[in-house]
Amino acid sequence: MVNVSQYPNLFKPGALSGLSLTNSLILAPMTRTSAEADGRPTERMRDYYRDFARGGFSLLISEGIYTDERFSQGYDYQPGLANLAQQEAWQPIVESVQTEGAKFVAQLMHGGAQTQGNRFVEDTAAPSAVAPKGEMLGFYGGEGPYPTPRPMSEADIQEAIAGFAAAAQRAQAAGFDGVELHGANGYLIDQFISEYFNHRDDAWGGSLERRLAFPIAVIRAVRKAVGSDFLVGMRLSQIKVTDSNYRWAGREEAAIIMTTLEAEGLDYLHFSELDALTPAVEGTEKSLSALASELIDIPVIANGELGDPQAAETIIAQGAADFVAIGKAALANHDWPYRVRNNRSLATLDFAMLMPRANLSNEDAWREQHDVSATLDVTR
Repeated sequence: MVNVSQYPNLFKPGALSGLSLTNSLILAPMTRTSAEADGRPTERMRDYYRDFARGGFSLLISEGIYTDERFSQGYDYQPGLANLAQQEAWQPIVESVQTEGAKFVAQLMHGGAQTQGNRFVEDTAAPSAVAPKGEMLGFYGGEGPYPTPRPMSEADIQEAIAGFAAAAQRAQAAGFDGVELHGANGYLIDQFISEYFNHRDDAWGGSLERRLAFPIAVIRAVRKAVGSDFLVGMRLSQIKVTDSNYRWAGREEAAIIMTTLEAEGLDYLHFSELDALTPAVEGTEKSLSALASELIDIPVIANGELGDPQAAETIIAQGAADFVAIGKAALANHDWPYRVRNNRSLATLDFAMLMPRANLSNEDAWREQHDVSATLDVTR
């Protein structure tokens, strides 16, 4: 028995700019460090993403893809869109997703200070000489404290902006349906926005308006590169990979960030939160996605502890988001939409699947050992 009536908001058709989506369910971007050493995505990655399309997600957002051959790569075995070979390797993956009826968005990412694996350079570069808190992530191949980056020169900044624009063009040429600019979780765009990382006293730092200059420049460069009809969104968060306690300076700062970026022509904003149904902004009882839904007119994607179908349904029903992005629950159930729609049980993510490395080889080995399939026998 199909369960659409229990979750009507999850399974209603929607649209992001010119993209028609069959439901409100999006695959969240998740780092998998499973590309070739030179950044080319693999056939195994093709099968991985195709699983989610077959499983009923209407739109997939890729893992973070590095954008240039200098400072942007953040992890060893991270895929890139920094050259023609990488672009061409993405093309059959994109086609396989679209053949299954889903749309595919490339998330473009620059590691900045949170880099823990880069084959092009020895050092790291960021807005200011501020090391991330804590230590590198072992399940992504890192070890020990993050190094202190060198402050980016004007040439470095312009190179990074150009890298985002060029990677967006390559994504468009590879057939992706859009790009998402990774402005969340403490990576470079977020570093420019955040007072913790950005101690500059030039045009790229200081006041909030100047800290927003870098993401604005990236949006404008990308939009110029891909045109007005190509989907361009941005992911935002307060929390960082290295600091889950970081918060913006209350409702006013959050409102300025959201409305300023919307005004630059983004097609959506995507918010990564610890719990998208929990108040997160000082001065309001709202989560980031709920506040954004009140303040901006473009679609809002919510992410954070929404793997329970009722939680996902609730956030849309309350008007606190237009779409939900599913992460951890999707790793456990590549066919999460199919299972929910058809009253099938949902598996719980076993984090052993991500150890000792959060890559596809370890996921495959875990599934074989436990005789657990990523998908049911999905038929449409």
